[in-house]
Amino acid sequence: MSQTPFGTRLYRNVVRPIAFRIDPERAHYWTMGLFGFGLRLPGLGAALKRSLRPGNGPKDALDVAGLEFPHRVGLAAGFDKDGRWLHALKSMGFAFVEVGTVTPKPQSGNPKPRLFRLKKDRGLINRMGFNNGGLDALVKRLEKRPEGLIVGGNIGRNKVTPNERASDDYYACFVGLHAHVDYFAVNVSSPNTPGLRKLQDRAPLTALLSRLQKFNRAQDTQRPVFLKIAPDLTDAQLDDIVALVADTGIDGVIATNTTVSREGLQIPTSEVENIGAGGLSGAPIRQRSTEVVRYLRQRGDFAIIGVGGIEDGASAREKVEAGANLVQVYTGMVYTGPSIVRDCLSGLR
Repeated sequence: MSQTPFGTRLYRNVVRPIAFRIDPERAHYWTMGLFGFGLRLPGLGAALKRSLRPGNGPKDALDVAGLEFPHRVGLAAGFDKDGRWLHALKSMGFAFVEVGTVTPKPQSGNPKPRLFRLKKDRGLINRMGFNNGGLDALVKRLEKRPEGLIVGGNIGRNKVTPNERASDDYYACFVGLHAHVDYFAVNVSSPNTPGLRKLQDRAPLTALLSRLQKFNRAQDTQRPVFLKIAPDLTDAQLDDIVALVADTGIDGVIATNTTVSREGLQIPTSEVENIGAGGLSGAPIRQRSTEVVRYLRQRGDFAIIGVGGIEDGASAREKVEAGANLVQVYTGMVYTGPSIVRDCLSGLR
């Protein structure tokens, strides 16, 4: 009998072949809907949970930014933008899930198609554009969040909000979610909202984070705050980030978001050009994201969540050895399936 867990075999032999014949964005919702349905079926649901349970023990637990994580492996923002699947994702064994990016007002995002698979490269290109149901809808779902799952809130600005007023959008999300999430991720690094990455410059970013921290420190319970940065920053810009963490007193950095680079891809250049603009994620950014993690760790004593190209134990261990306290997956789960949590934990042990 195969030693491969039941949930892994089901995904690789049945679910993924079907999903990869469907438009990637539709496949995302179909796959998660199918998994949620399977969890509710007597027998099948129990078998899925058993096969995916990571079996984490006391030695896996760790304290990061004042939060007690059962283990190091979480799910990055963008996968569950609206907090629809938190119960299902907990069943997959994730220690934490980052919802969002959420904006104050609902927005439909960029025109479709806007999500593309790069199968040869085990990557994705997306230009989703912060499509989400808005702050109020997310808060309602978070009121029914599962116990025992750490939830982070990834916040951004609406596309129609100019950068001069971006701080108002981040502040609205920060205040609205403060009682409903365990930590915050401030997203100024998505390449899919025009002008957003200009907020990574030191002056506007310091002003934004200082405003959020002023509210945070006035609350009875303070939430850890992380800054999510792009992999395309120069060393000088990364030095600014290190200084900014110290100046504003935020808890750490999420390194990294998607890249606008297209270097080193196996997919033909003509196909990449046909896809067009968007952020590249998955295996192609593994090396660069690890370099950023290592650079930050060598220069700063703050919490780092490593993300980018993690799809198995070796790639998870690489991030931790570079200096990450925690790791997040996204694209790797599309190619590997829900057993990725078990695989990463096995490698980290």
